[in-house]
Amino acid sequence: MANTKSALKRAEIAERNRLRNKAYKSAVKTLIKKYINAVAAYTANPSPELKQEVQTKLSEAYGKIDKATKRGVLHPNNGARKKSRLAHRLKPLTQTAE
Repeated sequence: MANTKSALKRAEIAERNRLRNKAYKSAVKTLIKKYINAVAAYTANPSPELKQEVQTKLSEAYGKIDKATKRGVLHPNNGARKKSRLAHRLKPLTQTAE
């Protein structure tokens, strides 16, 4: 347990930040999974509606990753790597469909 008032406050702040970071990271993972599932559905049965859904999911994931990076939850390189991997999943599908 903290010995001083300032140490106690720092412990409270660290816990608050840990919970906030956990929420951001969880949301990023959830959106990435939804995007991957949308890509899988689009791969199985390409259609304009599914392609639009994939683009929507990609946009949502990008937004959450950017927000987490801006807030300092993710390192900028980590955010860039996640976005790159999402884009690489979709790239071969769009090239063959066009």
